Order: sequence, then structure tokens, then C-alpha cells
Amino acid sequence: MTVTTEMQLQSLSAKLPPSTHEFSEIIHRLEAGGAMLPDTPENLMQIIGIYKAYAVPMDFYWRDLLYIAERVFLNPLPFFKYFLPKEYLDLHNHYAGDDADLRIWRGEATAHPELLAFIEKGETTKLPKLLHHLWHDRINMEFAEACMQAMFWHREMGGQFDPYLDTDEYKANADRAIKAYFKKNPVMLSLYKLFPDMFLEQVRQLSYYSNLGLFWEVMAPVFFEMSDLYDEGKITTVPEAMNFLVNGIFAIAGRPIYHHVYIDGECYEIIPKSKGFMWLYEAALPYVEAVFYRTAPFRGTKSYNAQANEVPQDQKDFHYGILYADIFPVGTAGIPPTLLMQDMLHFLPPYLVEYYQKHCRGEDDMLIQLANTFQRSMYCVTSAVIQALRTALLYPLDDTNPRHLQANRDFFEMQLDRFKRPEARLRNIQTQNYR
Repeated sequence: MTVTTEMQLQSLSAKLPPSTHEFSEIIHRLEAGGAMLPDTPENLMQIIGIYKAYAVPMDFYWRDLLYIAERVFLNPLPFFKYFLPKEYLDLHNHYAGDDADLRIWRGEATAHPELLAFIEKGETTKLPKLLHHLWHDRINMEFAEACMQAMFWHREMGGQFDPYLDTDEYKANADRAIKAYFKKNPVMLSLYKLFPDMFLEQVRQLSYYSNLGLFWEVMAPVFFEMSDLYDEGKITTVPEAMNFLVNGIFAIAGRPIYHHVYIDGECYEIIPKSKGFMWLYEAALPYVEAVFYRTAPFRGTKSYNAQANEVPQDQKDFHYGILYADIFPVGTAGIPPTLLMQDMLHFLPPYLVEYYQKHCRGEDDMLIQLANTFQRSMYCVTSAVIQALRTALLYPLDDTNPRHLQANRDFFEMQLDRFKRPEARLRNIQTQNYR
């Protein structure tokens, strides 16, 4: 703990009595401007390294999600939806490059060089795309789709984006796009007349493809820039890393969330930018809630007895996200987090590879260690979200009014109540022995 943090804690304790919460030490750390993850050089190295490894496949995820939402659309046989065309590999990220709306990363706006090299050769050698795909020597877009499906399934989490999907205006916009897409296909148009709700539900899901793609378009350059700053010695503590995320959240909060479809050269605005849906409320917060906290039990990992209430009756009580994940059963072929770990394995910075070589039980154990590191890193991201919400809704950490400080504490304690469940890994990440 730094001297500054100790002084902040001493100043705070003079105004408020110590917290009696189960996680009082972590509460006090948050009140001092820290994160749920302890501030150690090893933790910092792990989370920054994994952010870099995550950002490279994420650079593919967001591009392909938009490609599916905007171009593949309602293709009944989307065999090649993971075959990203050059147009989308060259698509400029709005937050990188010289023409950025807001330049977060100092790198290029097109697809990352490491991503392009992997697409070309994979783990094997240069082969036709189809062979790489069939051999599963590729980026696992199934993980990205699993995240999208979690957001789509856990609907009604606040904001205006989701309620808009049930409005007459949205249905009319979707209807125009559906009819335009199938105008040369009388069979599909007939099916649409027979089962309009089925087609509409598919369009709603595609709107979530766009939502998540636009969310990750921001996060990829954020993580790339954090990695560069760490390499340059400009991020030296976990709180500094968290605060970079907090500042990024506020800088990008108003980024529009929309869904456009391009058919025969014409743009159909299913969710227009003019609706004013914003990145923070319509994408970032629903993503954290649906993916970090909730998701759903992973098939094939363990049996759940619903009659014994092992699966909650209410979706809001689901607790199967990365913040609760049991790394060992999750580390199974075909499970979405394992697919992500496999993707990140290709892009680890050298210092993280060296770290795993010291602590792994061989190469087969590296995916488990990756998952542990990723879990730590997402607790840091969640800390940034909690601090950002506190900044937006409550009071500064250095406020001199005890009632305001108590309101902040009540907020932090309410947030950490969600980690009292025995499945939560908050207790585990407090020590380096959690490997």
C-alpha cells in the first residue's frame, strides 16, 4: 500500500467509523480510490498483460459482430459469417488512428497487425481460410456470440435501447429491412408473412450484435493504450490502471449505439443514431451486468438441481459470470470462457508468458492460469465501473461531509454484497496464491 493511500485511509477513518462489512478492508480500499484487486506489481503486470492479449481478438470480435449485424443480417445459411471481408478488416476504429473521433489508442485504426498475422497463418501455416476454419485454427467468434446472447437473454436491464426493440417504430424499421433483404426471395417472404414474430426476434438479436460490436470497438483501443502506457512506465499501479478505465468510461459515455443494415448499397436504419442511445447506459452497463455477473450455467460443467434452488428463479439473481466462475470446470472444450482463453493464448506479451512458465504445471495448465488472470482483470474493470457509478451518482472520495462519505460507503457496501455468495472469487483474488 502506498503512503498516499495510507494517508487517505487515515483521513477517512477520522470522519467515519470503520466499516463492519464482511469485506471491510476492500470497502476501505475503494473509499481510498483503490480497486477490489490489491495494488501489487504482480497484479498490475497480470491485468495489463491480459488486457493486451484480450484486445487483439476483441479487434476481430467487434468487426465481425458489426459485419454480421450490418451485412449477413438474416441470411438463412450464414456459413461464412466468420469470414471477415477486407472491407471490415480495413474498417477504421473510431477511437484509434489519425482520423479518430476521439483518439484513445495511438496505434492504427485498421485491424491490429498481430491479428492479421494470425488470420493469415493461425497456429499451423498459411492455408485457405476454409481449412483454418474447419481445423478450428481461428479466432473463436462463438465466445463473442455467447456474450451477445447473454445480453439478449438478460433483457430489461435499464436504459432505453432494450425497450425500443418492442416499439411500433422499431418493428416498422425492421419490417422495411426484412422486406428489402428478401425482395428477390419469395419463399422467405412467404415465411415472413406466416411467422413475422420469428423474423422480428432475429432482428432484435442482430441489434444486440451491433450493440456489443459498438461496445467492444471502444474497449479494444482502451486496452491497447493501457498496454502501451504500461510498457512506457506510465501506468505503475492498479489504481492508475483502474482510473484510466474510469476516465475512458466518461470520455466515451455518449458514443451513439445504433443498428444499420446495408442492402444493395442502401442503408436501412433499424435503430437510428438520432434516437440518442448512449454507450454507457445502453451497452457498457448492460454488458457488465449480463456477462460479468449473470450469464447462465455452462452446459456440461456440472448438474444443477432446480428443485433445490441451485438455479435461481429470477434472472436477476443469476451468478454465473466471470466474477463467480470456477476456473477448473470452466476450462473445458467448447465452454465460452475457454474459447476466449484459447484466443488470448496467441497474443500474450512476453512478460506474461515468462510469468506463466514459472507458475504453470506445464503448457496444458496455461489456459487455467490465463483464466485466473482474466478473472483478476475483470475485477479491476468492475471496480472501474463501480467507481464511475459512484462518481456519477454520489460524492467525491475526498468530500468533507460525513453524510456524503456515509452515502458513498453505503453504495460500496451494497455493490460488494453481491460477492457474499460462496461462488464469488473476490476472496480468492486477494492473495497471489490463487493460481
